[in-house]
Amino acid sequence: MVRIILPQHLRTLAKITGEVRLDLSGTVTMDSVLDILENQYPMLRGTIREHVTKRRRPFIRFFACEQDLSREPPEAPLPDAVVKGIEPLLIVGAMAGG
Repeated sequence: MVRIILPQHLRTLAKITGEVRLDLSGTVTMDSVLDILENQYPMLRGTIREHVTKRRRPFIRFFACEQDLSREPPEAPLPDAVVKGIEPLLIVGAMAGG
């Protein structure tokens, strides 16, 4: 079971309280997690990744196990601790400014 923590504005959009828990089989990748997340919460389509290209939106970052996974290939397996539900996958809205 993969645990996902979304930023507040996406939890509000999807009417979610707390973390999301997803059951996945096979190799668990960022793509597979986001596919299921968007299928269960269609209002999140286009908020985390682009509709057509499925690329991560520029101001969205992924963290797990004290690592920034944002630049990892979307088809790369997620860390074992995330796959087992020990560590959550954090989806974070990055901040920019100057």
